[in-house]
Amino acid sequence: MQKKQENNSLFIPLLRFVQGILIGLGAVLPGISGGVLCVVFGIYKPVMELLSNPFRHFKTHVPKLVPVVIGAMAGFLGIARLLSFFLIKYPSQSVCLFAGLIIGTLPALFREAESRGTSKNSHAALFISMTVTVVLLCALNALTVKVTPGFFWYFFCGFCLALSVIAPGMSFSTLLMPLGLYTPFVDGIGKLDMGVLLPAGLGALLTVFLLSKAIGFLFEHHHATAFHTIIGIVIAATILIVPLDSLTSSGYGFFTNGGCMGFGIVSALLLAKWNQGVEARSHSAKM
Repeated sequence: MQKKQENNSLFIPLLRFVQGILIGLGAVLPGISGGVLCVVFGIYKPVMELLSNPFRHFKTHVPKLVPVVIGAMAGFLGIARLLSFFLIKYPSQSVCLFAGLIIGTLPALFREAESRGTSKNSHAALFISMTVTVVLLCALNALTVKVTPGFFWYFFCGFCLALSVIAPGMSFSTLLMPLGLYTPFVDGIGKLDMGVLLPAGLGALLTVFLLSKAIGFLFEHHHATAFHTIIGIVIAATILIVPLDSLTSSGYGFFTNGGCMGFGIVSALLLAKWNQGVEARSHSAKM
């Protein structure tokens, strides 16, 4: 019995560390939400409880979440350098792959959004958020507003990154890619550039401190509306990042970029199926 307890005491932190790595990967990879993976692994609730009331839950939650945080940092920093290489070396193929990943997650997002029922308000929220996002991003392009990465914009990147964890379904790349911020942000992370990491970290911390309670309340009491709002933003941003010229300029571009997009869609669908299997096994184990 004692040996079994010792094995569990080693296995559980290791499992949480691996889960943290996957959450870190999900936070930085386009189309995959770190928040959704937190939900899948049963970590979202304790994370939100700790963020909303850190003094009350510090002793009970922090020891359990430390391996998750370390794993998330390892996964996040480890994948950033690799992503930076592909984004700079193969920009159109990378964007098409990421767009495919985002498209492939939409069925899972809709399932989660409708898991507690839907309403007219939730569908209206999807339409409104999609319309507003398209208008804002198109206006930026029409006005030839050039986003130059700097302290403020990296602070904004940190804001989006924090949202991807505390708002399940929101991939932080959704808003960064149309603004041209995703590549320099990921490149800066991969190079451990303090000019990127410091403002982004500050933005992430302030976002968590100021919005965690409000977002937790929205997802708890207005689940369908909150999720459909995020889906609207995701759809709008994805439409605008697809490099249509790279798909139509030549047969080679059509097959390479289209193949990358198709691979992304299939990969995301398989990941969603795996997530469903994990949730089903977790539910049966609790029963």
